Order: sequence, then C-alpha cells, then structure tokens
Amino acid sequence: MTAGAPLFRVVHGNPSVEETAALAAVFAAKLAAGDQPARPGAAGRWADRARSVRAPLTRGPDAWRASGQPR
Repeated sequence: MTAGAPLFRVVHGNPSVEETAALAAVFAAKLAAGDQPARPGAAGRWADRARSVRAPLTRGPDAWRASGQPR
C-alpha cells in the first residue's frame, strides 16, 4: 500500500462525513486492540473436585432422613 492510498473505500451508497468518520473510528479501535485471545471464564461450582468427596454416612435410627438434609 502506498502512503497516499486510502485505507478503505465505499463501493455502494453515499455515506455522510460523520458515517465515514464513525467507520474509521471502529477500524482504528479494532486495529488498536490487536489479536487478544479470549479469556476462559471461571469454572463454576460444578467443576470443584471437593464436591466429589462425600460426607461420612450417619448411622443410627432415622439416619435415612438425615441423609437427605443439606449440611
């Protein structure tokens, strides 16, 4: 690309000066951001390995009722 060549050109329609400036601003922001890899989101509680360790079983009368209660 030569120094005097435009960076982009409109091939259809007749945009106003403001619309062309807005398009240039979007392109400039995109170029300034560069190629940044997407950050992975934080894993939820479902991925917590501590959840796979279960509590000790309760023994005694009515233990089956206590087994369904949250701790």
